[in-house]
Amino acid sequence: MTVPVNYWAVLVCGGVSIVLGYLWFGPLFGKMWIRMMGWDKIDPVQQEEMKKGMMKSYVLTVIGALVMAYVLAHALVFASTYLNSEGVGAGLMVGFWNWLGFVAPVTLGVVLWEGKPWKLWILNNGYQLIQLLVFGVILALWK
Repeated sequence: MTVPVNYWAVLVCGGVSIVLGYLWFGPLFGKMWIRMMGWDKIDPVQQEEMKKGMMKSYVLTVIGALVMAYVLAHALVFASTYLNSEGVGAGLMVGFWNWLGFVAPVTLGVVLWEGKPWKLWILNNGYQLIQLLVFGVILALWK
């Protein structure tokens, strides 16, 4: 069975991911996120080392977002086929259930095993949830 995927919509999701990430981890919650990550205590030499690897991190993040959108497009096709659901509602439903079933449980390890604060988990997962909801809507409306 071939699953129809709108590759333009997937690419738009990649662009939206960049904008959403910039806003979320920049003007909206950037200072709080940096503090919770402990990066506000890093010396200038380490900061420069981190900056050198940022382009690679951005590229890999966008690739991850494209993969996420591609897989979400498949989930949306199955939802519309088997649940007879389409449009914005289907996009939101698929985005939410994929976040709840895959992203939220997997990222719990950051709190449970790495000792990061729950507030950081909520901040990061809020971003992931909104990203998946927006992806779901874009993919649902642009079949």
